[in-house]
Amino acid sequence: MPDEALPTAEALPTAWMTLLGTGTSMGVPMIGCQCDVCMSDDPHNQRTRTGVHISAPQGGVLIDTSPELRVQLIRERITSVDAVLYTHAHADHILGLDDLRVFGFKRKGPVPLYCEPPVEATLRQAFSYAFLEETKRDTWHSYPNLEFRTIGLEPIPLLGLTVHPIRLLHGRLPVLGFRIRNVAFCTDCSCIPDDSWPLLEGLDTLVLDALWKEPHPTHFNIAQALEVVSRVRPKETFLTHVSHRLDYSRTNAELPPGVRLSHDGQKIAIE
Repeated sequence: MPDEALPTAEALPTAWMTLLGTGTSMGVPMIGCQCDVCMSDDPHNQRTRTGVHISAPQGGVLIDTSPELRVQLIRERITSVDAVLYTHAHADHILGLDDLRVFGFKRKGPVPLYCEPPVEATLRQAFSYAFLEETKRDTWHSYPNLEFRTIGLEPIPLLGLTVHPIRLLHGRLPVLGFRIRNVAFCTDCSCIPDDSWPLLEGLDTLVLDALWKEPHPTHFNIAQALEVVSRVRPKETFLTHVSHRLDYSRTNAELPPGVRLSHDGQKIAIE
């Protein structure tokens, strides 16, 4: 399927993944930077903060709520968010939470947030107004209508799909990736624990963290990401959480067959 456009009605997969954002925590262009990538006219070099929308058989699912969530959803003409999965609670993955307000109002009920207990604690602190009992109103125009669902490493039945959480390490911080059928999304990681490798077997598509070429304490670099690809051998791999040090065209020309940088708005079939 071409990644530049939505699938046609005649060729819709059971579900598909849209990469809402593919950039690092500062985004690309980065504030105040005049490097070649930040000044590039190539739209593939314009990367909002990392996040995903999944069009599931029974609704829409987000992975993370980036600071650009409103812009991302409008850009992709997404009208349905019925659940959110969180990888971890760093700012670039949570600060768009308030943009879920419209979906709680449209649903006339809470949007479930699936996350681990430390993520819930951070969200409750960072968005305290959204979770205080006194904010419960007859109308939900002004406050997000949200409901926590605690998850671990067990499979999650969700809107007609089964989501398999994958334990990853982001430096020393335990975070989650997610596998859905033939696709796995693994952002913000620097290590894959031994028990997690089997969940990456037999993939058609792997979306994998690769910040830049140099070593980094909490992210895979390009070489480390390619070591993962060599071990799990997915049919195709798209590198995400990409910094302004990697130009889209030049980097893709250097990558091996079947591996490319991802880009904002990219569509991936979930079969």
